[in-house]
Amino acid sequence: MKHLIIIPLITLSCFGLAAARDLHVDPAQGNDTNDGSSQPLKTIKRAIRIAQPGDTIHLKPVIYYEYAGFHNKRGEAGKPITLDGHGATLEGSDAIDPSTWQEVSPGLFKNDHLTPTLNRAILWRWFFLFDGKINRMGRVMKGKSGDFKKPEDLQIGEWTFVAAGEPSSASGDSQKAPGTFYLKIKSGQSLAEASIRYPVRPAGVIFSGDNAHLVIRNLTASHPYNDGFNIHGDCRDVLFENIRAFECGDDGISAHESAQYSVDGFASIGNGTGICDTGSSQTSYNHLFIADCVGVDLYFLDTGRYSISNAVVLSSAQKPLIVTGTAKGSCELKIDNLFIKRLAKPQAALIASNCSLYANKLTLDGLDIKVTGKAEFKNCLINGHPNPKDAKKPGADLKQLLKTVVPETYLPLLD
Repeated sequence: MKHLIIIPLITLSCFGLAAARDLHVDPAQGNDTNDGSSQPLKTIKRAIRIAQPGDTIHLKPVIYYEYAGFHNKRGEAGKPITLDGHGATLEGSDAIDPSTWQEVSPGLFKNDHLTPTLNRAILWRWFFLFDGKINRMGRVMKGKSGDFKKPEDLQIGEWTFVAAGEPSSASGDSQKAPGTFYLKIKSGQSLAEASIRYPVRPAGVIFSGDNAHLVIRNLTASHPYNDGFNIHGDCRDVLFENIRAFECGDDGISAHESAQYSVDGFASIGNGTGICDTGSSQTSYNHLFIADCVGVDLYFLDTGRYSISNAVVLSSAQKPLIVTGTAKGSCELKIDNLFIKRLAKPQAALIASNCSLYANKLTLDGLDIKVTGKAEFKNCLINGHPNPKDAKKPGADLKQLLKTVVPETYLPLLD
């Protein structure tokens, strides 16, 4: 008699299916040989690599000296891969190594080989942190920068760069920038005592390639030499929630190429640029706060489609708002409830030709707007003047809407 082999149906029905996992990262206690579920991983890099659709990566809320890189990482519709920082910070700077610096005069130090990656583009974004305080020496990628000082003219807490040799054969901003950095501290103080840091990582979160169905939340990026959130390539169904970018060399967040994402809750403070989106990207920002930026507060370019809602910009950058297209296509910006208060000398918001602005409840306090493209205004207040003339002053209480986004120290400036 032949024996029948019976395979339980439950085995067949579960074959190939994996339950969503909670993956944990702890840089102090974790190990990348762990599975991340029963015992934590050490690095964000490893957690992202092994994450599958439906998984959530939980970061211990501490400072991480690495970036979160997503390259061709895809969840599934309804089953995104989630990175939850729980308040963690991705720090882009490291402390300088005093042994690599030479004192050339009392309090003046030099380093001929600080970083092997230095090029012209990075040099435009460069800064040092002196005892936790950023000093850009007027350097900014998207705006006017002053000339470097002579080393002998430096004051305490300042730095400069002296170029050396001929540029490399590379073209444009990718040219290598050989030369020497100089720092000035108090005479008799050691570099270790001065507590100086410099940017070594390019960004906090980096996208490249083809990414889809991702959620990034509760995360801060600080002090990279480029962007806090640097989004390249093609991405779809990507959500950022409750994120922050502090004192980044260039943009707080920047979309490139054909990236598509939405942001709900974003504070961009002390960056080279608050937001800069380019290419044919499509982005939306809700519950947005920008302050203390240097070059441009809001910068939208090329052929993209962009929107901003429920947002406050305390504008001290060289330019408050720029929307500009290309010869090949138009750029479009939609606004619903945006308040820009100019804190520096007056500068007009610019809507260039071949661009479209659709603004509802836009309030510009202390600045005008120059439009050479197309613009439609509804319930707007432009530097004290209703636009259209019979428009009512925007009435939304942005303080209440942004109470979880705006740091308390900035709230009085919203009055």
